[in-house]
Amino acid sequence: RSEDHRGTPSSPGRVVTLISKSFYNQLVSSTTADTPLPPPSDHVWGAAYRIPPHHVQEVQAYLDIREINGYSVQYTSFTPADTSLATIERCMVYIGLPSNPQFVGVQDADELARHIWSSRGPSGENREYLFMLEKALKGLGEKAGDEHVQDLAGRVRKIGGQEMIGAAVESEINRVRSGQSSHDQEETEKM
Repeated sequence: RSEDHRGTPSSPGRVVTLISKSFYNQLVSSTTADTPLPPPSDHVWGAAYRIPPHHVQEVQAYLDIREINGYSVQYTSFTPADTSLATIERCMVYIGLPSNPQFVGVQDADELARHIWSSRGPSGENREYLFMLEKALKGLGEKAGDEHVQDLAGRVRKIGGQEMIGAAVESEINRVRSGQSSHDQEETEKM
């Protein structure tokens, strides 16, 4: 959950985290959601940044503030997609652990999409975060991406389309009722 960036304490947004494959398998086996979770991937795509030594404290202080609500510092190895580059053995990553109170776990995909559509926080709309995440994952490479993120983004877009269509229809009905149409009788019969 995001109570401080893409949501508020009264309406927390949703953000992603990395979880271990073994914990993911536990979630899959215990879920009662209508939409089954995709099988776990053997790879997680992402980006790693080398911070110059003289900026490490400054960058970590910034990230500690930005990621403090729900994430814990962990270390992992990172293997670049470019096989000519060496594996980074100790890469710092912020992960939302299941023991953290902000960790939500599995949710019904349609319910989650509706929640993301309507959530907003100081950093912007929750749906904007989801769409930027989807784009960033696709931009990492041909094999990158995330089935769950793509499915969720599609569901949120569908909600958005329905709401926009509904608003357009309501606007047209109001226009006709207000007498702004030159074909009032014809337009009324269509409704």
